[in-house]
Amino acid sequence: MQSEVMFAGFGGQGILMCGKLLAHTAMQVGYEVAWIPSYGPEMRGGTAYCTVVISDRPIGSPIIKNPAHLVAMNRPSLEKFAPVVKPGGVILVNESLIPVRSGREDVDEILVPATGIAKELGSVKAANIVALSAFVARSGIVDFEAMREAVREEFSGKEKFLPLNMAAIDAGRKSALEQPETETA
Repeated sequence: MQSEVMFAGFGGQGILMCGKLLAHTAMQVGYEVAWIPSYGPEMRGGTAYCTVVISDRPIGSPIIKNPAHLVAMNRPSLEKFAPVVKPGGVILVNESLIPVRSGREDVDEILVPATGIAKELGSVKAANIVALSAFVARSGIVDFEAMREAVREEFSGKEKFLPLNMAAIDAGRKSALEQPETETA
């Protein structure tokens, strides 16, 4: 089993943190992992992205042309990366900021108002955790409770942020599970 995930959005949306948390979770449960963050002009508000490769065997190359899954936090990211997602994958769309859909009928598209949910919880900065949680709940790529523990560990030195992020995990999961899976062609 090998699966590739691309997280993409504006610089500052916590895209790299999402990838780091997924990679951390996968390593904790015993998978081989590659995490490739994208640095550069994206940090100035352009499209930032990272890829995570998770496998039960050694990873031949961490470079991905066609990821199995996509978590798109803004419209430019959806438009750029949705066409290259493998059929049968999951595309998570942050519908708070993206008024369009992927246009793909061969994937499981999930619409999560990640930014809106995070704002209701008290900080839009938690939108990445809402999206990550919804993606993990929907895709089953890693154990959900292991992901929750990885978030807890990440914020262990920043206890004041832990309640917000735990609430974001629960809200993301709830949002994902409330939607029926879309049929893939």
